[in-house]
Order: sequence, then C-alpha cells, then structure tokens
Amino acid sequence: MLSRLYLHLRWPLPALLVWAAAWALFSGLSAWGLSQVLALGAGTALGIGSSLLGITWWRRLMIGLGFPLSLLLTQAASLPGWVWLLPLLALLLIYPLNAWRDAPLFPTPFNALNGLEALVTIAQGAMILDAGCGLGAGLKALHRAFPQAQLTGLEWSWPLRALCALRCPWARVRQGDIWCADWSSYDMVYLFQRPESMPRAVAKARAELKPGAWLVSLEFEALELLPVAVLTHVPGKPVWVYQVPLQAKATA
Repeated sequence: MLSRLYLHLRWPLPALLVWAAAWALFSGLSAWGLSQVLALGAGTALGIGSSLLGITWWRRLMIGLGFPLSLLLTQAASLPGWVWLLPLLALLLIYPLNAWRDAPLFPTPFNALNGLEALVTIAQGAMILDAGCGLGAGLKALHRAFPQAQLTGLEWSWPLRALCALRCPWARVRQGDIWCADWSSYDMVYLFQRPESMPRAVAKARAELKPGAWLVSLEFEALELLPVAVLTHVPGKPVWVYQVPLQAKATA
C-alpha cells in the first residue's frame, strides 16, 4: 500500500518528504543526546531505505543521498571526514556494484500479472523463480496467480533479500546472481530486466529451461522471440509470455 501511494506522488514530493523525515529523525536523535555519527547513520538509513521505492536510478540516488549531502553542506566542519563513507557504504550494501548492470529495483505493479494463470499451464507444486526479486512485489503477484506453486526468489543484495524474505515467508528467498543460478529445475522464470540484458536472458533460457517451461518478462520484450501472449493490464508495463521451445520470429 505504501509503495503504491509513493509511486503516485508527483515528483519531487517523494524526495522532499523523505529529506524532511530524515532531517527530523536526525534532529530528534541529536536533541535526545545521541552522537551525531549515530544520528547521521539513522537519518541516512531512512533515506536510503525510502529510496528503494523510487522508480528510476537518478530519483533513488536523489532520495537516498539528499539528506547526507545537505547535512554535509551545513555541518561539514563539525563531523570527521570518515563519517561520509557511511552513506556510500550503505548505498553499496543495498545496490551492489555488480548488480548495476541489471535492471534497477522496480516493484511489479499490483495487477500486472492478473490473468497469467489462465494463459500458463503448470502443475500443482510447480517451481517458479523470480529472478531478481527485490522487495518481493513480483513474488506476491506470482503467489496470487499460482497459490499452489513453489516460489523461489533470487536477489543479489543481502538487505533486499532479507526484507523480501520477511515480506514473503511462504517463498524460498535466496541471495545470489541470477546469471550464475541454474534455471533447469524451474517450470517458470519471471524477470524484469533491461533491454540490453534481454538477449542474455533469452540465451540462458534456451540453454537451461526444460521443454514446456515458461519465460515471463515484465515490460521488456525479447525482440528475437515470438510471444505466446502479452498481458497489458498496466499501461506501459506489458508482460511478455514465452514457452520453451522458444519460437524465433520470422524474418523478412
């Protein structure tokens, strides 16, 4: 509910609200006698945690780093230099460098997968992988569509993996690289990638997914493949559905 409300706020209101909340937290903890270093850490954690709801990378950076940077401009003389490594370390913990080549964190819209269960035939107890599960919005949507399936979420970021596991206790959520994981045991792989990485996803699906398995992609089409179906419940966020053996598009 919070993420859906957040996404409908007109920019830059989300950033302003987060900055104000971080400053209020920092000021309140400082007034109660907490050291400025710990108060800074709390305010920065609030900002970076809230940045996970941003819809683009540059908005997330602005939301997450706005408070510590503004504090730097106003109180640089009163804090030791090493303190400014804390926001960077927190950011790298949530957004590891080797995950930047993949899609940014973006929650699956609530009703994006509505009707997928009518298009995809899988057996009870089938295994479904959310490759890059983030905070678990995709796992929740898959759970609504396939309540009898065995759901697995794979996420590179440790903090996101931990939060996703708390939000989706009925799923198996693991930390790991989606490109190194073996997809061969899954009946469906669901992912949200970038246009640049979709060919890599297609190559991996061709090499590892078993006959009859499904590849489902939020927003970005596998341009070289012929989809079985396309869900268009959310404007601008189509869901492309493919089945193994993956059918190539006819060329002129």
